[in-house]
Parts: sequence; C-alpha cells; structure tokens
Amino acid sequence: MEKLSQQEEEAMQAVWQCGPGFIKDFLDQLQEPKPPYTTLASTIKNLERKEFLKSEKMGNSLRYVPIIKEEEYKKRFMSGFVSDYFQNSYKDLVTFFANEKKISASDLQEIIKLIEKQ
Repeated sequence: MEKLSQQEEEAMQAVWQCGPGFIKDFLDQLQEPKPPYTTLASTIKNLERKEFLKSEKMGNSLRYVPIIKEEEYKKRFMSGFVSDYFQNSYKDLVTFFANEKKISASDLQEIIKLIEKQ
C-alpha cells in the first residue's frame, strides 16, 4: 500500500468520516482553511488512481466509495512508521514518548492492562 501525502490523508479522513459520497460532501467534512474544490477533486482522483477509492457514476456526477478501510490504513501506516523510525521496536516507540513526556505512567498502566487482556 502506498503512503499517502498529508493532503491525501486529510481527504481520506473526510471520506472515512462521510462514507460513500461526492466531492462536495468531502469538502464539507474538511477543516478550515478548506482547499479549493478543484484541488480536492484532483486529490480524490489521485486516491482513486492509487486504489484507495472507487467511483460510481450517478447521473452526471461521480460518487466515491472507500476501498481501503481506515483501520487497515492505520495498521499499515503504523507498522511502517515503527519500522522506519524505531527499528521495528514498539518498546523504543513507547520509550520515546515516555522520554518526551507525551505519555504518563497511568497511560502506560492502562496499556499494560490492555496487553494483559489479549
């Protein structure tokens, strides 16, 4: 699966939030400042080319449907992120956030409980 640009990720977030829809629907989901309609349309076309979306002709418009689920993208993105930046070590990832004070001891305790339940 190809890594998405920030602009493409933002568009996919709008698609995932909205579900199947039209470019105007996705534009309504985006935060300010919103990109121009034509910019979003180009981004959506790129996402279709990359096989993240498929289009269905409805009247004179195209309705876009996500092919890749958000959870699937997150899993692949995080695996690549941990591999690229933390030598495939989730321990190093957690240590990094602990050292940067981005995760608290109580957060870590909750994570341990979640792991123990698995």
